[in-house]
Amino acid sequence: MSREENVIKYYVFCNKLKDMIRTGWKEWNVKRERVESVAEHIFGTQMLAVAMWSEYRYDIDIQKVLTMLALHEMEEIIICDLTQFDVDKQTKLINGHKAVEKLVSILIKGADLKSIIYEFDEKQTPEAKFAFYCDKLECDLQSKLYDEQHCVDLAKQKIKN
Repeated sequence: MSREENVIKYYVFCNKLKDMIRTGWKEWNVKRERVESVAEHIFGTQMLAVAMWSEYRYDIDIQKVLTMLALHEMEEIIICDLTQFDVDKQTKLINGHKAVEKLVSILIKGADLKSIIYEFDEKQTPEAKFAFYCDKLECDLQSKLYDEQHCVDLAKQKIKN
């Protein structure tokens, strides 16, 4: 395939995230005409990271963080948006890595992108830790927004110990 075909194929893959509604909101029965897609979650994590990096002046590579946040959910194109109630962490990690490898394999820089995802998943570097916590915080903030809009009652949601 040509570079142009690889770009378009990758774009078409990732474009599917725009229509993929976050599973957690479905399971929580969020009562809203339109709930957040996976792509919107990615955007939210990135905007949160930019604001926090700006205001708290964290000494991190923000470009790497934004790349991690852009890529960290792309496994869901293949394995779907699985919650902690659907599958254990290790199984999701293994299947997610297989999905990422397949998705980025068409790109010249695929190995670099795979490395960034693995770094995110290992949560050892300052950038990976920051990106991970932005991902979690964005979910919490979105939950609170839905609660304040009376779309969901947070007190009535199942939790996993």
